[in-house]
Amino acid sequence: MNAKENQEASLLETAFHLDSVAPAPDPTGGDGHWFRYVISQGPNAENTITGTKSGSLEEVHHQLREMIEKLNERFGKLQAKRK
Repeated sequence: MNAKENQEASLLETAFHLDSVAPAPDPTGGDGHWFRYVISQGPNAENTITGTKSGSLEEVHHQLREMIEKLNERFGKLQAKRK
């Protein structure tokens, strides 16, 4: 395995996790409750996903937990296929 393949394999073995959730301005210009989030994977956050979600902080955390669970399941299946 070369260095790039080793790095990719290592990344696939690392789970996604929530880095941050912070209040964000309503992108529609309204007065809704929005949050900006960052999900990352890898020890140095080599792979990151950023976005915004609306709702209460509790609702957003719940949605993000589900998203991260699905990402980890999907990449776990990909990892098993590569072996």
